[in-house]
Amino acid sequence: MPHHHHDHHSSPAEKSNIGLAFFLNLSFTVIELIGGFLTNSVAIISDAVHDFGDSLSLGLAWYFQKLSRKGSSKHFSYGYKRFSLLGAIINCIILVVGSIYILSEAIPRLFAPQETNAKGMFLLAVFGIVVNGIAVLRTRKAKSINERVISLHLLEDVLGWAAVLLGSAVMYFTGWTIIDPILSLFIACFVLFNVFKNIKLVLPILLQGTPAEIDQESIAQKLKEFKNVANIHDLHIWSLDEEYAVLTVHIRLNENLSMEKLAELKSQIRSVLEKEKIPHATIEFEMPDEKCVFEECI
Repeated sequence: MPHHHHDHHSSPAEKSNIGLAFFLNLSFTVIELIGGFLTNSVAIISDAVHDFGDSLSLGLAWYFQKLSRKGSSKHFSYGYKRFSLLGAIINCIILVVGSIYILSEAIPRLFAPQETNAKGMFLLAVFGIVVNGIAVLRTRKAKSINERVISLHLLEDVLGWAAVLLGSAVMYFTGWTIIDPILSLFIACFVLFNVFKNIKLVLPILLQGTPAEIDQESIAQKLKEFKNVANIHDLHIWSLDEEYAVLTVHIRLNENLSMEKLAELKSQIRSVLEKEKIPHATIEFEMPDEKCVFEECI
């Protein structure tokens, strides 16, 4: 699901490509749903659910990416960055519900296969490969993370349609209608696998876990290495979205420093944190004889 990365400096060409991918996906999802019911193919309906998930994540990522650029307000003091996670959660819920519906339709068909229009499935698959292929070509040479992720998902769609194409050809020549529910089971399981993979990424952010790419112990050690630092405590690192890390820390000094020296030390600490990909840091200094309610040191 492409909603997982945000490029805050999207170029007009990138927006155009994301827009094209969104409208192609959404338009084709409608065609797929109609085609799936007309051909009585649960495999095509399940791929429509997959494509609808992609369309939804593209649309929500597009909208929430714009919203996330808004600054802080009295209601959202950190701004709107975390709204992008809301899109991921909505998308996951819809895909899980859709996949459960597909499984409920496909499993009974394994034991009582139904007639499907293999020729219609074949034509829809060709159309699906062409439509998604155009979108892949438009985003293939992308420079931004956002477009590269979208391109990868569109390529997955092409491969899914290639599987439907192959399956419909086999059904047409052999009459093995059981291939249709088998294909749909594979697609539904693939969608659920990706949903749970995304949930694993989103949950730690929502629960304010330390970002996986940041080594908290290493950062604590680097802060202790400054000559005026006696120890540190109450260190917390979390992420607002997938890329904007936030840190708060209490630093006990080993001697009283002037305001100028404190400002210099703070600047040096911020420089170290920025190299560790932490752009937002709140640093509280404590003098040697000062008491703090957060006394547990790291």
